[in-house]
Amino acid sequence: MKNFFYFVIIMVFIGVGIGVYQQIMKKTKNFKRLECHKQTTTFERIFFEEPTVNTAIEQLEAKNYEIISRIEFSKIMDSNLKGKLTVAELDEMLVDTISSYTKDESKANDKKTVIDYYLYENDKADSNKKNENAKKYAGYLMFDFKYNDKLVYKIQTDYMNQDGSDISQRIDCAIHSFTSINKGQ
Repeated sequence: MKNFFYFVIIMVFIGVGIGVYQQIMKKTKNFKRLECHKQTTTFERIFFEEPTVNTAIEQLEAKNYEIISRIEFSKIMDSNLKGKLTVAELDEMLVDTISSYTKDESKANDKKTVIDYYLYENDKADSNKKNENAKKYAGYLMFDFKYNDKLVYKIQTDYMNQDGSDISQRIDCAIHSFTSINKGQ
């Protein structure tokens, strides 16, 4: 009887522990750090290796960065962006956005922040799509921010308009997200 009582107590503690863990994970999974993250599906990952993250932000703000970019147009369905948007135009949107976040160029050093990003156009005719939700967005932007050959920040954010008219807004969200790390936002 005594062993049964201990068994019940242990099972109650385990049940409570699992419940608490699930509630904590539910909150962190859906946590959106900035208002722009709530507008479309946005995932981010911050790699807190100091001083790399802050130095990468500082170099971006000092206009000391390099861009690596590409566009992956839809292959099965007719592309809504091919012939309407080029990599050069996409890079121009990015440079224009970054210019509103730049500050003191005197802090530039010999190492640049590398912004490696691409635009993916959602191929809604792809039969491998898991469900109807996978067909709701027009595409996404994936950004990797690197400094000193280390990945310091990664963000993926969906754009919703088929014509790509909200792409510049999503680029701004990505840059704002990166530059706001460690600034209480």
